[in-house]
Amino acid sequence: MDRRVEPRLLCADLVDVQWKDQAGRTRRSVANLEDISLSGACLQVDQPVALGTKYKINYPKGILNGKVKYCVFREIGYFLGIEFEPGTRWSKEDFQPQHMLDPRRLANRAASNKERAPESAA
Repeated sequence: MDRRVEPRLLCADLVDVQWKDQAGRTRRSVANLEDISLSGACLQVDQPVALGTKYKINYPKGILNGKVKYCVFREIGYFLGIEFEPGTRWSKEDFQPQHMLDPRRLANRAASNKERAPESAA
């Protein structure tokens, strides 16, 4: 269930991440950023991370701090839902993933094309 109120943008970019495991050791890895919104993100990672774990997404101009809200395994890896901490918000001006798509624009374009399509002859 999607709990984000803001629109989420689909994306594909590799980001450096950091968290502490259950033993308190600092862990670092690279994650695939799947989608992002003002208040959260979805990451694909290689290993599970406990719910509630504080998680940092590092990008060239800063860090997005958050915590793990969900961790689910799907065929190709673990997907983490990260809710950004209060005071942490993503901004396209600060960090724009390499590949980004707003599904709303795609849907609007498809609807527009459908309206302009000629009726097929019977």
